Amino acid sequence: MARKILVINGHPDPSPKRFAAALAGAYVLGASAAGHQIRRLDVGALSYPMIRSQAEFQDEPAPPVIREAQDAVAWADHLVIIFPLWLGGAPAVLKGFLEQVFRYGFALSPPGSAMKGLLSGRSARLVVTMGMPALVFRGVFGAFGVRSVERGLLWICGVSPIRRVVLGGVDGPEERRAKWLRELKALGEAGT
Repeated sequence: MARKILVINGHPDPSPKRFAAALAGAYVLGASAAGHQIRRLDVGALSYPMIRSQAEFQDEPAPPVIREAQDAVAWADHLVIIFPLWLGGAPAVLKGFLEQVFRYGFALSPPGSAMKGLLSGRSARLVVTMGMPALVFRGVFGAFGVRSVERGLLWICGVSPIRRVVLGGVDGPEERRAKWLRELKALGEAGT
């Protein structure tokens, strides 16, 4: 069954030479070949302000580029978010983008009403790259930087199920990178 998939390349550097861009491209290639409908956002290529106050988050309208991103999220039934691990979590540029997009009234019920996620009916996959071995990230650091996006953002907004792929040691051999690109292409074909 064809799905509507939004692929978000969350790397702050918009260069297509970044491995996150290659992973996004591989996923899109596989998904397109399998007949899924695809939209892609490259966060590093977008320009938007950071939210600096509760009033901005709750009361001010989202900038046009963010409204377009919200339209893409609303359109999709599956979200794929690809990002490098920076200082244990999502890069600040991606975090700022997510804060802008997943606002009250769009992703969460407005303040003063019962807490409710407004994005139910969607699933997600996080693809996280890092220099350290994935086992160390999960075992020693508890994968908290990824869990904050999974639980503190997607899950609370009603997105479920949420799956993850953690790719550690990305600066290793090219054969390993080629294997991961094939894996992302296969995930795209499956629409998961």
